[in-house]
Amino acid sequence: MKQRATLMISLLLSALPVSAAELDRNDASNHLNALRVDSQLSELQYSMTLETAARRHAEDMVRKGFFSHTGSDGSGIGERLTRSGYGWCAAAENIASGQPTLADVMRAWTKSRGHRKNMLNTSVSEFALVRAPGNIWVMVLARPGC
Repeated sequence: MKQRATLMISLLLSALPVSAAELDRNDASNHLNALRVDSQLSELQYSMTLETAARRHAEDMVRKGFFSHTGSDGSGIGERLTRSGYGWCAAAENIASGQPTLADVMRAWTKSRGHRKNMLNTSVSEFALVRAPGNIWVMVLARPGC
């Protein structure tokens, strides 16, 4: 009986909509732009359109139980940006899992060669960062137009 109740609760919870946790956009901008200024690079502007793309990917990973730069439908960052209505010419994505705070995820990405390279990419001008339940983080960096 206890197993059946646990199963029912799990099924009900998995049917609930997944939504990314609110994140202080100013804190995210301050963390990222401090790194860029220290490297003598221009600051990035926060983009709500990029946030939408990042949130959709984070929620997809949580809902479908996977962790990847490839979406559950096989999409890459470029396809997800286009779907979100963002006309991009440069794009990069950082994902992370398990870091409990913004400072922790930024520290981890800064220490990682590939993630740091994305955050210091001179071809991007905008970014967004979201955190989904389970501490799934998605940062999207891009440049519109070109």
